[in-house]
Amino acid sequence: MKEVEASGKTVEEAIENALKSLGAKREEVEVTVIEEGNKGFLGILGSRQAKVKVVLPDNPEQIINNFLQKVIDDMGLEAGIEIRPREGYYFVSLYGKEMGILIGRRGETLDALQYICNLAVNRKLKNRIRIVIDIEGYRKRREQTLANLAKRLAARVKETGKKVVLEPMNAQERRIIHTTLQNESNIYTASEGKEPYRKVVINLRN
Repeated sequence: MKEVEASGKTVEEAIENALKSLGAKREEVEVTVIEEGNKGFLGILGSRQAKVKVVLPDNPEQIINNFLQKVIDDMGLEAGIEIRPREGYYFVSLYGKEMGILIGRRGETLDALQYICNLAVNRKLKNRIRIVIDIEGYRKRREQTLANLAKRLAARVKETGKKVVLEPMNAQERRIIHTTLQNESNIYTASEGKEPYRKVVINLRN
């Protein structure tokens, strides 16, 4: 957040001076009039300039972009950053060459980057936001992979009658498994264990 106090012959002139100082547009700022100003007698004696305080609120998209760009630069990578506000969160898409290093094994590096980005950005904002980061469509592909895996394992459970315990997954990936199989009438899923080793269990209903 940036703020500046500025003066002028009128309130509007004071606001214009503040906007120039901030490099902002009128619709982007919050204005508080400190002093209305007074022309004084004959426009000379007792005159006072108008004074305002103009606040430029933090722009979440700019803060997200600045943080990720620094991470990318520090790693010696070149990547494009696309940020789109969505219902209840900001979706960030990274694209470019050699993006695998930012994805990591089964998305572990990507999840870590997303976690750190949320922490860093929200420290600078008055109102908390949620940020979801994807790289080259990885999350969509991973979601489809997990959904297919869930269906195959559910079929195995039906065939053998034995439960299946999946490898440890984060909460988001476990949710995909649960959601994929939630309408299976003779299958149920549950999570067991403690983070970060919490696993999904697929079993037959009694």
